[in-house]
Amino acid sequence: MAKRVALAYSGGLDTSVAVRWLQEEYGVEVVAVAVDVGQGGESFDEILARAKAAGAVEAVVVDAREELARDFCIPAIKANARYEGKYPLVSSLSRPVIVRHLVAQAKAFGCDAVAHGCTGKGNDQVRFEVGTRALAPEMEILAPARVWGMSREECVAYAAQWNIPIEQTKEKIYSIDENLWGRAIECGRIEDPWHTTKLEPFTLTKVTSTDPVELIIGFNQGVPVSIDGVEMSPAALIDELNKRAGATGFGRLDMVENRRVGIKSREVYECPAALALIAAHSDLEDLCLERDVAHEKLRLEPRWAELVYDGMWFSPLKQALDAFIAETQRFVTGEVRMSFEAPGLMRIDGRRSPVGLYDYELATYDAADTFRHQDAEGFVRIWGLGISTWAQRHGGVDR
Repeated sequence: MAKRVALAYSGGLDTSVAVRWLQEEYGVEVVAVAVDVGQGGESFDEILARAKAAGAVEAVVVDAREELARDFCIPAIKANARYEGKYPLVSSLSRPVIVRHLVAQAKAFGCDAVAHGCTGKGNDQVRFEVGTRALAPEMEILAPARVWGMSREECVAYAAQWNIPIEQTKEKIYSIDENLWGRAIECGRIEDPWHTTKLEPFTLTKVTSTDPVELIIGFNQGVPVSIDGVEMSPAALIDELNKRAGATGFGRLDMVENRRVGIKSREVYECPAALALIAAHSDLEDLCLERDVAHEKLRLEPRWAELVYDGMWFSPLKQALDAFIAETQRFVTGEVRMSFEAPGLMRIDGRRSPVGLYDYELATYDAADTFRHQDAEGFVRIWGLGISTWAQRHGGVDR
């Protein structure tokens, strides 16, 4: 049995209870590892103090905001990643960066196990455990929330019993997971797929401006690098776009999602920057990618998103797809002009690239046209030769 455990610590009810529960039930020392992925809210000083109050022998915070943006969100943009064609992997992308630091801190503090606060019916248990086994297969993994069988009310009572200063109350009806890439809202009334979300607690997409927002996003080899010509780090750019696009109400997503464990779950997301950047990047690819490359990439993008959603960030297949996607991005450079209007409307108004494959003289029907129309007759005849041969032998195509 493990003697010292590194716990992925959010400062919330479940992980705060887990600090004490692991000590009482397993007799282990607990190191609380909080990873800043841009979740906002209370200060990390308060979070670390709560971990110590719950009984953690050590409590650390790791600033991973730029890392999340650079190493996880940027690859998702390059892959135009949206699980089931909708969800831009808000929670999914933060989990592998948390696992990366959880394992690193576990080794630094001499832990022989890691732990998380995930339940048995969610996706995150898969992401934490598969990621840990990829990075540190020798580590034991503990999942107290799958074992203790306590309801939310019982967890609140347990925290009170041990004088753990939690923020959550019995009346809190939503479970919210937030990071730099967006915000996920679930539980409470929205567990009913028929319930309207018009009045839910939106923050990133709260309409604060009725004036249209126009901006130009610059890309270099598939990476967004500037807004309106001002170069920014990935994290700063995402944050700025969340503010500017979100102010018009753009970026809300309401869907019934297929979880990895087989459950259908109603999920509500706010992700203005994620959806805007993926839309802009995809549009620029239309200008810059050769036809067969573009079509093959479209076929593989859903698989990439599915792997990440399923906790396979560190898998060989995901790495192989990364190599393909990286090759496709060498010439995805240029600018995309976008506009946003309340309530929640987005439009792409233009795109340009110094290496784009659009050729005006080939595309135009005006006098500047250089396309050799006479070549088309032979091309079309050969292209359809198999069909015409089949039709001659069998008397045409049955309708």
